[in-house]
Amino acid sequence: MATMQRMQTTGLELFYAKGYYNTSVDDILKKLELSKGAFYYHFDSKEDFFVQIIQNLLARKVYSSLIEPIEGHENPLTLITNCFDEAMETAVHNEMDFGCILSNFLTEFNGKNEVIMYHLNEIVTVWEVNLISALQKGKFNGYLDRHVDCEAVATFLMSSYFGVRILMTGLSPSAKKYRFMTQLRQYFKSIEAKPITV
Repeated sequence: MATMQRMQTTGLELFYAKGYYNTSVDDILKKLELSKGAFYYHFDSKEDFFVQIIQNLLARKVYSSLIEPIEGHENPLTLITNCFDEAMETAVHNEMDFGCILSNFLTEFNGKNEVIMYHLNEIVTVWEVNLISALQKGKFNGYLDRHVDCEAVATFLMSSYFGVRILMTGLSPSAKKYRFMTQLRQYFKSIEAKPITV
């Protein structure tokens, strides 16, 4: 188990940095100092290796950084703001930031590998469903305006998060994060429930 964990962690790092198609099994073995026999003892193929990485590491990573922080009964707009702020702050301080890992893989595999896309889209769906349910709960609890389309807000949040994470790989990631978060807070002000005036 420890060997498999180490193989998958190293594999994910390499795939994130160089892309799946630019990373060979030999690259992974060289980095791990393992034989081909050891690799194929645990995995049927490079694709099987990657699918297991998605299921074991990537799904957990997305859950802990983007889903778990928005679970709860508090104001979902505050929870989402804090969640994005925290996830982006981690990226700002990461010397090896290549953008949002999930977004990168969705772009790389789109139209190229249905099996891997299926597994990546499962993670996207779980994130989307959790965002929608957090927003709906917030609407029910009086935090969001009752006319808010929660599905549309979730789509907007996911796509804008993916987008800003790509932009943050360039110059001034901290400034881009700051501008994004400022606009996000403004947007959330526009959809929050307004006090009823008599």
